[in-house]
Amino acid sequence: MIISSGRSRTRPAVVALAVAALTVAGSVTVVARTTTTAGAAVAGPTAAAQVEDEGADCAVPGLPDVGSLPTNAKLPDPFKKLNGTTISTRSDWRCRRAEIKELAEKFVYGEKPAKPATVTGTVSTSTITVNVNHNGRSASFTARVELPSGSGPFPAVVVVGGFGADTATIKAAGAAVISYDPLTVGRGGTPRNNKQGAFYSIYGSSSGTGLLAAWSWGVSRIIDVIEQSDGRILKADAMGVTGCSRYGKGAFAIGVFDQRIALTMPIESGSAGVPIFRGIPGEGAQSLSSAYGEQPWLGDAFGSFTSSPTRLPVDTHEMVAMVAPRGLFIMDNPHIANLGPRSASVAALGGAEVYRALGAGDNISYWSDVQDGSHCANRPEWRDPLQKNIRKFLLRTGNDPGVFRISSKALGRLADWRDWQTPTLADGPTTPPPTP
Repeated sequence: MIISSGRSRTRPAVVALAVAALTVAGSVTVVARTTTTAGAAVAGPTAAAQVEDEGADCAVPGLPDVGSLPTNAKLPDPFKKLNGTTISTRSDWRCRRAEIKELAEKFVYGEKPAKPATVTGTVSTSTITVNVNHNGRSASFTARVELPSGSGPFPAVVVVGGFGADTATIKAAGAAVISYDPLTVGRGGTPRNNKQGAFYSIYGSSSGTGLLAAWSWGVSRIIDVIEQSDGRILKADAMGVTGCSRYGKGAFAIGVFDQRIALTMPIESGSAGVPIFRGIPGEGAQSLSSAYGEQPWLGDAFGSFTSSPTRLPVDTHEMVAMVAPRGLFIMDNPHIANLGPRSASVAALGGAEVYRALGAGDNISYWSDVQDGSHCANRPEWRDPLQKNIRKFLLRTGNDPGVFRISSKALGRLADWRDWQTPTLADGPTTPPPTP
């Protein structure tokens, strides 16, 4: 990635992806570029995984109990395993990610179950149908399909709840749009002991799993159906997801939990989305208790942490890291403090350290340097990077570097939140120590 001054001329420089970049005096926006010792960019487009969870076979040691969790004001070290050791190779990340996933499920989202016993459905040029049967229970839902011009098969972007990145730009870039109504899978406005929707028809209305994990489960089942189709309409290995506001929370969770998603694009996701939980109370964003109580977005277990996020053994910078090395383009609004944009920038910078360690620093972008403060607006500043990310991760016809453009209105400092260092991981080319 590249460092630039957001509202005026670009000032290229090689900097630390997070810490040193934020120390550049007067910078309005921050971008960094990952280089090898020879100075060449590393980590081109990374294809999505072929399975929903590559770490499903990892042996994860016993997770801590709520009562035994210590208080830690700093962000947890994403590289430190549950046994206290630090990963040393890129191949270690697969099972370290599995540990983070289980922590996130236990304490934040609730369990996202693996693929049900039977998933069937159809894919047409206008509709995807999904039928699920598991343990004697069944549920069905549909999603609408809009194809771009040209002949398929097409990559596709799931637009959660009808609010996300500009669909005209997505289709003009050559990708289909899948309009996904998450409320058919996990309905809003329900009490926690009587959750409704296709997910809860299968797993029970009193399930401790929150809506975000349920919505993620629904998109995973859509991908299952696309995989089982004849492949003439949509490409199962070139899937993206986007959403704004509460549906930005959903888009983020979808990309976090399904490694078949090649490009994740949350917009203005706010509390329960990208922003670090530890930063929300000090920023004036929607409080964790408000977000937890407004809708059952988060899992029931998160209720123990609404007033004490420093006891969480995981935070959202690690959810950002769970997307690595796949494409991630986070779009934010610095004009609305209630959305927690400063805490979101810290989450992005913290997760980007894992991208950098994996040699994939060019696969993550964060952009909050925008003029229009309206919530969920289609902004011209995002049009070009949106097209570049679609070309890179879905069409695989480009290789533009990721870009961090952080508005000075909401510029977080990762250095204030971490007491750990990014290791140099073995296995192939590695990123050298950055030069300010």
